Amino acid sequence: MKKSSMYLRMITASLARRKSRMLVALLAVTVGSTILAGLVMVYYDMPRQMGEQFLAYGANMIFVPSSDSDGMTSEEIEQAASEIDGSVEGVISYCYESATINDAPIVIAGCDLNATLETSPYWQIDGALPQAEGEILVGLNQADFFSLQVGDTVPVSYIPADVKAAVEGENLNGDVEGKVLKEFTVSGILDTGSTEEDYFFISEEDMAGLTGETLTYDVTELRVNADADALAASVERIEQAVPGVTPQLVKRITESQTTVLSKLSALVLLVTIITLALTMICVATTMTAVVTERRREIGLRKALGASDKSIMLEFMGEGLMLGLIGGLLGSVLGFGFAYLVSTNVFNSTITFLPALVPVTVLAALAVTALACVMPVRNATKVDPALVLKGE
Repeated sequence: MKKSSMYLRMITASLARRKSRMLVALLAVTVGSTILAGLVMVYYDMPRQMGEQFLAYGANMIFVPSSDSDGMTSEEIEQAASEIDGSVEGVISYCYESATINDAPIVIAGCDLNATLETSPYWQIDGALPQAEGEILVGLNQADFFSLQVGDTVPVSYIPADVKAAVEGENLNGDVEGKVLKEFTVSGILDTGSTEEDYFFISEEDMAGLTGETLTYDVTELRVNADADALAASVERIEQAVPGVTPQLVKRITESQTTVLSKLSALVLLVTIITLALTMICVATTMTAVVTERRREIGLRKALGASDKSIMLEFMGEGLMLGLIGGLLGSVLGFGFAYLVSTNVFNSTITFLPALVPVTVLAALAVTALACVMPVRNATKVDPALVLKGE
C-alpha cells in the first residue's frame, strides 16, 4: 500500500472513530463556510442590488443644456446617454413652455409620457396617463387651483416667442394676434409630493403642435444602474464628448447609495470576521479534546519510534479533511443563504459564482489549519514515559 493511501486511510479511520466530536467540528466549519460564501456573494452583487433599490426613488443623473445653448436636441441626448458606463434603466426628456389658462400663467411640460414611470416610479396618478391627442396630465396643486377633475376640458393659450417679441411691453392677456388656443381633456391628476404637482404634462406631439416648432429639451432625467465612481466617470466623459450637454448627478440619491453601501460592506466584513473566529475557536477546542483523549495512543506511538512530524501530519490532516469537506458543503449552502438574503432583503435574485468555491475551500482550510496549530503542538509534547505509566 502506498504511503499516501495509508495516510488517507489513517485519517479517515481516526475521524470515523470519533464521529460525535468530529461532527461538531465539521458543523462549525460548514456553518462558517456557509456564512462566508453567502456574504461574499451578497457583497459582490450588493452594488447592483442597492442600485436597483435606490432607482425606485427616481433619476440619479440629469442632463441640462450647456450655458451657451438654448436647449438640447434628441441627437445630443442620445449621444450623451451612449457615453454612460452602466445600465440605463430609463430616460425621459422634458420641454418646458409658459402658457396660460384663462389668463392665469402655467408651465407645461412636453415629454414621452409613457417613459415617465421608468424614471419616476413613485408617481401616483388618479386617472391615467395621456394616451390620445389632446389629453393632459395635471399636477395636484394646479388641479386644486383651477378646480379640475378627470374628464374636464382645459383651454390652454400659448403665445409663440416671435409674437411676444412683436408685442413686447403690451398686455398679452385677452386676444392677441398669433396666440394659439387649444383645448385639452384632463386624463389624470398627478400626486408626487414634489414640484411635479405644479406642472401640466402633455405629449411631445401635442407640444410640437402647440408651439409649432421642433422641440428642444430643457432637462433630461436618467435612471442609471451604476455605482458612484462609474457615474462620476460618465459625467466626465459626457462633458468632453458632448459640449451642448451638461451632465449632473442627483446627489441626494448617489451620495445616499454610497453611504449605505459602505456601511453594509463594513457590516458584512465584521460578521465574516466574527464567524470565522468562532469557527476557529470551535475547531481548536474539538481538536484539543481529541488530543487529550488520545494521549496514551500518542505516547505508545512515540515509544515505538514515531516521530513528532508524523504525529503532526496526522492531526493536521484530520483538521484539513474537516476543512475541505466543510468548505465544499459551505460553498453550496452559501448560495442558498445568499439567495434568501437577496430575495428577502433586496427583493432580487442572485447568481451562483463558481469562482467562489475554491476561495471558500481555501478559507476553510486556512481556518482549520490555524485552529489545529496549538492542539498539534500539545500532541508533540506528550511524554511517552509519563503517559504509559498512567500519569
